[in-house]
Amino acid sequence: MGNFMWLLIFVAILAVYAIIIYNSLISKKNQVANIEAGIDVQLKRRYDLLPNLVATANQYLIHERELLEKITELRSKAKNAKTQQEKFDLNAKISNLLPNIQLMLEAYPELKANENLLYLQESLNEVEEQISAARRAYNSAVEIYNNAVEMFPSNLVASLIGFQKVKFFDIPWTESKNHDVGELFKRS
Repeated sequence: MGNFMWLLIFVAILAVYAIIIYNSLISKKNQVANIEAGIDVQLKRRYDLLPNLVATANQYLIHERELLEKITELRSKAKNAKTQQEKFDLNAKISNLLPNIQLMLEAYPELKANENLLYLQESLNEVEEQISAARRAYNSAVEIYNNAVEMFPSNLVASLIGFQKVKFFDIPWTESKNHDVGELFKRS
């Protein structure tokens, strides 16, 4: 009977430990989802600002209509993205095009002086900074969650329950490259 009692204690300790690991995984998963929702809020703010910026700039930027149309198209696709990865990929493309808009606007002094445009640019810059901060927070939470999903012993519980790794919200390589102002104005 003594061995049976030790076995029961051992099984109870294992069960409690598994429950603790499970709850920790759920907490980490929920933190990733919470931060992703915060990113969605910032992306929605970006989506709301872009049409206003494009409409204001459209009056002046006849030659750059292709870029403005591309941003509008990407915005629509990103708003209707079906998967997290598709949403992140489309938003990375939008992020890549935004510096081009800034460069275009700099080239038109009469547009640059437009108060509405100045407000929109300032708001968009603020949103971009908040998206960047949210992306860092999200990636940090994803790293913690993915570590828990992959590291022993929590990986045993994670694989039993079906927890999967989550993808990072990567910064596209083109976002860190220098933008060529001359290239921007080669369009005719």
